[in-house]
Amino acid sequence: MSPPLGQGYGYGIVVGFGAFFSIFITILWMIEKRYSGVVATSEEYSTAGRSIKIGLLASSVVSAWTWAATLLQSSSVAYSYGVSGPYWYAAGATIQVLLFAILAIEVKRKAPRAHTFPEIIRARYGDTAHKVYIYFGLCTNMIVTAMLLLGGAAVANNLTGMNIYAACFLIPLGIIVYILFGGLRATFLTDYIHTVALFVIILVFGFTVYATSNKIGSPSKMVDLLNYASRDTGPPGNAGHSYLTMDSYGGIIFGIINIVGNFGTVFCDQAYWQRAFAARPSATVHGYLIGGLCWFSIPFFLATTLGLAGVALESDPDFPTYPDPMSSGDVSAGLVAPNAAVCLLGSSGAVAILILVFLAVTSAASAELIAVSSLITYDIYKAYFKPTASGEEIMKACQIATVCFGIFMGVLAAVLNKIGITLGYLYLLMGIIVAPAVIPIAFTLTWSKQNTLAAIVAPLVAFGFGLMTWLVTAQGLYGTITLTSTGANMPMLAGNLVSLLSSFFITVPISMMNPQDYDFETTKAIDLVEDEKAVTVMEYDASVEEDPVALEKALKFAYGWAWALTAVMIFIFPLPLLGQHYVFNKSFFNFWVTIGFIWAIGAAFTTIIYPVWESRAGIVRIITGITSEMSGTPPPKPYESVVELKAVSNDETIHDVDSSEKIVKTNTV
Repeated sequence: MSPPLGQGYGYGIVVGFGAFFSIFITILWMIEKRYSGVVATSEEYSTAGRSIKIGLLASSVVSAWTWAATLLQSSSVAYSYGVSGPYWYAAGATIQVLLFAILAIEVKRKAPRAHTFPEIIRARYGDTAHKVYIYFGLCTNMIVTAMLLLGGAAVANNLTGMNIYAACFLIPLGIIVYILFGGLRATFLTDYIHTVALFVIILVFGFTVYATSNKIGSPSKMVDLLNYASRDTGPPGNAGHSYLTMDSYGGIIFGIINIVGNFGTVFCDQAYWQRAFAARPSATVHGYLIGGLCWFSIPFFLATTLGLAGVALESDPDFPTYPDPMSSGDVSAGLVAPNAAVCLLGSSGAVAILILVFLAVTSAASAELIAVSSLITYDIYKAYFKPTASGEEIMKACQIATVCFGIFMGVLAAVLNKIGITLGYLYLLMGIIVAPAVIPIAFTLTWSKQNTLAAIVAPLVAFGFGLMTWLVTAQGLYGTITLTSTGANMPMLAGNLVSLLSSFFITVPISMMNPQDYDFETTKAIDLVEDEKAVTVMEYDASVEEDPVALEKALKFAYGWAWALTAVMIFIFPLPLLGQHYVFNKSFFNFWVTIGFIWAIGAAFTTIIYPVWESRAGIVRIITGITSEMSGTPPPKPYESVVELKAVSNDETIHDVDSSEKIVKTNTV
C-alpha cells in the first residue's frame, strides 16, 4: 500500500511535536519551579518531591501504561479474535495495576525513602540479590522501550513513508530534553497533557465509527458488517465462527499470555515504582486503583472501535489494502488501527492515529527513560562506585544516564526491526523474560519469610525453565525453531506460564525450609542523600500522612478492592458469557458499545478534570505570581522558608506555616 500521507507529515509530527513538547514542558517546569518553591535536587529529579496527589497520579498511570501496543496490539487482537480481544487485552493488563496498589502502599509503610525497587531488594537481601534484580529491571525497561519505538516507527513508516530507522532515533530526542531539565516532575506534566489528547482523539474515533460515519455509523450496522465478514471463514475457535462472542479459544489463550506478561512489565518496571515513590502516602492506593480503572477504557473502547472496524471495512474500496486482506505481518506490526482510521477519515484519520501513537510512545518512553536513569544512578553508580555521592553528583549521573539510554533506545529498536522482531512478537515474549521476578519481588514487601537464597535462585531458575519450555514447545509442535514457530500462541503460552508460576513453586519451599522472619527495619532505614535532607520539602503533614494506623487502613483498603476488582474482571463477568457460548445480538452489542462510551467518557473526566481541581490552590498561586511580576510588584513567596535550621533527630520535624498551607521538612540535619 502507498502511504496516505507524505513523509513531511511524519517528520513534521515526530520532529515538530517533539520540539514543541520539549520547549513547552521545559517552560512549564521552570514556571512551577519559580512560583511553587520546587527545589532542583536529585530527590526532586527522581521522585518529584514525593508530593504527587491522587488525580495527577491516576492521570500519570494512565499515560505511562498507554503504550503503542495499547493502541495497536489491542486492535490487532480485535481483528483476530473479535470482541473478546479488546476485553482480554484491557482486563488482562488492568489487574496488575490494581494489584500493584498493594505494593505501592507497602512501600510507604516499609521503605518510605527508597528511590528504586532494587534498592529495597538490596536492603533486605544484600548485594548478590540486588544485582539479579537490577538485571530484571533493566531487561523490563529495554523490552518496553523496544515495543514503544517499534510500534511508533512502524506506524510512522506505514502512514507517511518516513524512514523507519530515522523514526526509531528521532522519537526519543524530544523526550531527552525535557527530562534533562525537569526530571520526574516534567514527566508528570507531560503525562497529563498526553492523557488529555489521548482521550479526545479516542472519543472522536468512537463517535465517528458508531454515530457519524457513512461507512458504519451505528452499532447495528457494525453487527451486520461483522456477520458478513465471518460468513465464510470467521475466527477459528470462536463460537459460531463469529467476531461477536466472548467464547473465543484464541482470545482466551491471548488473555492468559497477556495477564502473565503484564505482571512482569508492571511489577518489574521501575516506572511504576517511581510513581509510587513520588506519590503522597494518602494518594497512593486511590491513585493506582483509579488510574487502572480509567486505563481499562483505552484499549477496550479503542479496539472495540478501530479493531472491529478493521474487520468490517476490509472489503471497502477505501481500505488501504483493498482488495487484499491484511497480511499476518501487517497485523502483527499493529497496522489494523491505522488502516481502519484511514478508511474512515482519509488523511485526517491518518494524521489523528499518527498523533495518537506518537503521544502514547513519547509519554510512556519518558517514564521508561527516567526509570532507567534512576536504576543506573542509585543501583549502580551510587551503590557500587560512589556510595558517598552528593546530591549534585547524583543528579549529574541521572542526566548522563538519561542521554545515554535515550540514544540506546533508538539503536535497540533499529536492531530489532532489522532482524524482524515485531511489536506483536515482543509483546507475547515479554512475560517469558521478566515474569520470573514477579513473585519474589511481591514477596519482598508482603511476606517476611522469603529468604535470601530463594530471592536469588527462584527468578534465575524460573527464567531458565520458561525459556526452555518455550523453545521445546515450538520444536515439538512445529518441528523447527523460527520466528514463526516461536511466535505462535501455544509456545508463548507455555513459556509465559512456566516463567511466572515456577518461581512461586521454587521460592516458597526454599523459604519455608529456612524462613527469614524479616522485620523490615533495614528497608525502613533507606534514607535520602545526606546533603539534601535539609532542603527536601514534602508538601504534607507527615504526622498525618505517615501515621501507621492510617497506612494500615489504606493497606486493607488496597487488598480488598484490588482483589475484588480482579475477580470481577477475570472471572465473575466473562465466565458466564463463555459458558453460554453466547454470540452477541444487536441489542447486546449496542449495550456493549454503550458501556465502552460511558467508561471512556468517565475516565476522561476523571483524569482531565480531577487533577486540575485537586491542584487549584497551586495553579492560583502560579497565576498570582505571574500577574504580580507582570505588574512590576514582587511575586509572593511560595512558602515561608526556614531562616535557621537546627539539629534534630530523624524522627522529628520542623513545621513552617504560612497563610496557605503547612510545609513539613523531614530528616532535617
